[in-house]
Amino acid sequence: MDKAVIIVAGTGKLARELLGALPGALASAEVIAWADAGKDAGSAIVVHAGSGRELEEIICYCQTTKSTLVELATGSEIEQRGFDFPVVLCPNTNILMLKFMAMLAASGSLFRNYQVSITESHQAEKSSVPGTAVALAQSLGVPSEAIRSIRDPQAQQDDLKIPAEYLARHAFHRIEIEDQVGRVVLETSVFGPAPYAEGLAQIIAAIRSHTLENRRYSVMEFIENGWV
Repeated sequence: MDKAVIIVAGTGKLARELLGALPGALASAEVIAWADAGKDAGSAIVVHAGSGRELEEIICYCQTTKSTLVELATGSEIEQRGFDFPVVLCPNTNILMLKFMAMLAASGSLFRNYQVSITESHQAEKSSVPGTAVALAQSLGVPSEAIRSIRDPQAQQDDLKIPAEYLARHAFHRIEIEDQVGRVVLETSVFGPAPYAEGLAQIIAAIRSHTLENRRYSVMEFIENGWV
């Protein structure tokens, strides 16, 4: 397989983490920042991990070079538009978590007649919609406004037992399903940035191994197809 070019667009924490970790996870690829790519980088896999300021420019680049765009943001305008190049929507890149979400999407209707609550926790500065929690809620028939979000570091430590060293970078979800006589609790926890880079590396490998159509894909299609 020829050496691929991976362009990471964004200047925030996630983009910096990916630029630091992806080269080690993708030995057969060149990983560069969008600001350093220039207009002549050619066909690539462009990972959008930014706020959206550069999105139109990125779209034009992908159209011109027939590059694949991987969108990591939740609620991006990319979700509503059609394109003549492949787009992969990845609001979550942790493969284990994605497989858990696929399991609930397939069987969540079994619990529609039970009392279900969802609690999510992320680092205090996260202000965006908790896309994974919303997806879990949809699978279980829970209104998104009923999701309990925790951003207070003290509550995260005391109530959720998040280790202090991961308060600045974590994703925690707790699902509680109850009836009059029983209770089931499902918890997921992701600590630190590494699982996201490792998962994205697997998703990129799947993109390189399959011929994608010029349309939007959900990363859940990759899970369901057994590509990752």
